[in-house]
Amino acid sequence: PARPPPAAADAPEPEPGGRYEAVVPHWFYRKVTDSRERWVPFSAQDSERLEEAHGAGKEQDDVVVPTSGGRYDVRLRARQRVAVYWEEEVAEVRRCTWFYKGDKDNKFIPYSESFSEELEEAYMIAVTLGEWKKKLESPNREVIILHNPKLMVHYHPVASSDDWVSTPTEQGRPRTVKRGVENIAVEIPNGEPLQIDHLVFVVHGIGPACDIRFRSIVQCVNDFRNVSLSMLQAHFKKAQEQQQVGRVEFLPVNWHSSLHSTGVDVDLERITLPSINRLRHFINDTILDVFFYNSSTYCQTIVDTVASEMNRLHQLFLQRNPQFRGGVSIAGHSLGSLILFDLLTNQKADPEEDEHCAQGSRTTSSTGGIEEVKEILKKLELSEYCDVFEKEKMDRQALFLCTEKNFKEMGIPLGPRMKILHYISSKIEMKVSEPGSPSQHGDSSEDVRNCQYRDVGLGQVSANYPQLNYKPTIFFAFGSPIGMFLTVRGVKRIDPNYSLPTCKGFFNIFHPFDPVAYRIEPMIVPELEFEPMLLPHHKGRKRMHLELKEGLTRMSVDLKNNLLGSLRVAWQSFTRAPVPALEAASTEAEAEAGSEKQPDTKPEEPPAAVKEETPLINVGRLNGGNRIDYVLQEKPIESFNEYLFALQGHLCYWESEDTVLLVLKEIYQTQGITLDQPLPGSQ
Repeated sequence: PARPPPAAADAPEPEPGGRYEAVVPHWFYRKVTDSRERWVPFSAQDSERLEEAHGAGKEQDDVVVPTSGGRYDVRLRARQRVAVYWEEEVAEVRRCTWFYKGDKDNKFIPYSESFSEELEEAYMIAVTLGEWKKKLESPNREVIILHNPKLMVHYHPVASSDDWVSTPTEQGRPRTVKRGVENIAVEIPNGEPLQIDHLVFVVHGIGPACDIRFRSIVQCVNDFRNVSLSMLQAHFKKAQEQQQVGRVEFLPVNWHSSLHSTGVDVDLERITLPSINRLRHFINDTILDVFFYNSSTYCQTIVDTVASEMNRLHQLFLQRNPQFRGGVSIAGHSLGSLILFDLLTNQKADPEEDEHCAQGSRTTSSTGGIEEVKEILKKLELSEYCDVFEKEKMDRQALFLCTEKNFKEMGIPLGPRMKILHYISSKIEMKVSEPGSPSQHGDSSEDVRNCQYRDVGLGQVSANYPQLNYKPTIFFAFGSPIGMFLTVRGVKRIDPNYSLPTCKGFFNIFHPFDPVAYRIEPMIVPELEFEPMLLPHHKGRKRMHLELKEGLTRMSVDLKNNLLGSLRVAWQSFTRAPVPALEAASTEAEAEAGSEKQPDTKPEEPPAAVKEETPLINVGRLNGGNRIDYVLQEKPIESFNEYLFALQGHLCYWESEDTVLLVLKEIYQTQGITLDQPLPGSQ
């Protein structure tokens, strides 16, 4: 085994000079992005853990050390950093003590471990004996000179055509050499809290790139997680101090690569025209994902991939975190939110656990459900089959679960079968799309929100929707087209009593300029016009330009009202003549003035920020009786041109502090933990 450098010693032995102190090592890993290489430091706690394992000689056992909150494992002997939950290239790991400045971006690059040991040994001798001007030769036959403790230089050789020169020289551009991570300009993160309170799976939208910088879902979710850590420190400080709060883990779910590995890309390539090649390739790789999802063949591939990947990640997470007792939520961006919505509407709830779905079925079965079936058969003029249904102990809920095959097995002829099936389908469609009909309100047993029929009413693509191994606490949709897809599928209204079978929370979050986002609440309460909830700014107030805009609007309204008011007074005094014929004109004029004033005073209604505070709007049970639609506040620069920032509006959620804070607030609210200071305008 290689001899550990002096840094590995527990305490440096005092040398004759008494000035030498062993260097403190820090662990780094090599990250390659767009063919650019950089060395990234592990967090302080991860580096300590790796150093501890290294010092204990665990390298001989090929020990694996979990790092980065358990999302990456470091194989100590192989010096490799491996992703746990997703596929990623293995990264080289290095125990770093000595660094030199790179020539491209002035970032410091660590020397190899073996050469760092040589440098440390030479430095120790130089300090101890006071002998400087030490020359060392690097593995690349470059010269490093230790002039004094403050000045150490690495000479990078100039490219020479003279192949005969075999000895390293001091010519060329010198580079700075630094000893110890504390002497180089690098930010070392503190690390993440060990305690995980909640797990969130994040599903991406169309294409392999998820933001304006064409980054993958893994990179975007990393940003979202980092923002969440800073929001926890800023807004949950009290709970952190009391150790009530650890952190929320966000894990990406990738379905795009599975879809495009089916061979469909090769088929598309054959039929794609050769012109405008890059644009066509972009469309094939991104926009077509929407069409794939609307094809029953590829829809099945997508929902299978998303469900199986979330189940796999959940199982793996529990294996690695056996002490985890928190809940699981899911989040989807763009098309990803629609995939999750369709999956959730097709989950099967346990009747004894699902209050709303079970309430109707329990009532039906306990209070003469069989009699109710007889009434239905009587209405359809099929009373002669009552005995058959009674023999099979068929109540209303069971009737609505039956298929044609079941009726055939019961011996019901084709004609009556068709009548019964038509009745069932018409009732289900009416329940999903027309919940306001009188029969719905008059008959409580019309509650047929059984989730297995949602796909019929919602016109979803015909697919076998898999079941998740857990019940999500909350479903977050970012920049979501769910409302548009439901409308296109023919759904006019969503039953206010409907809730997702296994998930009681649903938040639809969008940027005001997002061209892909649509609202949900107007589908539940179409007769009311109301604004979405304005998401509070994470610093606790409305953005200044919005306040200014609102103030100017109020001012212009006041001016209009004052002007109209003075005109009306003038008109009234003018029409106060003692001629009786003018009295009618006067009242008409007043009515006109009133009607003129009416539309003008409309803007006097409270703006979005005030409207959102009125909790009188009942938006149904889809989010447990709470508001569903939440709109972000645009930035000052974005308000100059809505069209210019439309694309940015659709891709802004990953680094949006306001979005992250709402997610954290709602998650921790389920655990009875609140923000240090409630934000204005929040529920």
